Amino acid sequence: MANGDGLTWLNKRDVVGVQANTVERIGDDLWRVHPNEAVRDLPGLHAGTAIGRNRDHAWEQALNKNSAERRIAVNAIVTKTADGFALSLTDSDGIAATAAVACESQPSRDAVKAEANLREQLGRLGNTDFELLTLVVEFSQPWFVPNSLANHLRRDAVAALIAARLAAHCRPLRRPALEPPTLYPEESLSYLANVYNAAARRFYERHGVKLIAAAYEAHEESGDDALMITRHCLRYSFSLCPKQAKGVTGVQGQVRAEPMVLVNGNEKLRLEFDCKTCEMHVIGKMKGHVRNSPVPGHR
Repeated sequence: MANGDGLTWLNKRDVVGVQANTVERIGDDLWRVHPNEAVRDLPGLHAGTAIGRNRDHAWEQALNKNSAERRIAVNAIVTKTADGFALSLTDSDGIAATAAVACESQPSRDAVKAEANLREQLGRLGNTDFELLTLVVEFSQPWFVPNSLANHLRRDAVAALIAARLAAHCRPLRRPALEPPTLYPEESLSYLANVYNAAARRFYERHGVKLIAAAYEAHEESGDDALMITRHCLRYSFSLCPKQAKGVTGVQGQVRAEPMVLVNGNEKLRLEFDCKTCEMHVIGKMKGHVRNSPVPGHR
């Protein structure tokens, strides 16, 4: 249990609850709870009452944390160079980068305070993707490093490490294609598969399709073809669907809706019905001006 947990019990038929102000453990599976209200004012609470917890404060706090955020651990070493200071970072993948800055060096008057301040400035990686594990200060003597200089050194080292990680990143290879390729469930395709170019034809051939009709746009269809396939069924709209008559005495097997046509001026379009897939096919020939026009992509 934890401070802030919610407790609840039954008082006759009513659910009563209270928040734990402070909680202390006094034994194995034994807790002393100090509620945020006086115990004498809590109805139905007496010795032997079964109490449940309906709010786990520690669990809610854990859920509120950003669990998807990942930090990359780094180890740092700061050294004194001939003309200034250098900071080297090595991440958990073994990738390393170094940044250096030239400056005048002054001995520190307070070695302990100077090193603590340096560690604080170099350890500020909060806005980056990294978290500092260790920082080693390799100085032969205490040196004074201004905050601005330490921050500049840290930013340059982080930028260098990011660049080194990008340079070392190997993009994973694509999964190799299956050999032999997975077979297509059908060995023949009608114009409805819309195989229009050579690349599409090679794809289906590679997957075992033996008979491939050209797409409707190729102008190779000469007979009556399905110009439109729709789930909107006129037989159903006119109450002529065989499924509607199924089981109706005296009607089952007597419904006849074909032939059915759509008339548009001098043009007649025949309707065919695929009851298994519940689809209506509008059948007709390609119009002359469409057939005589250049196929798509033709120059």
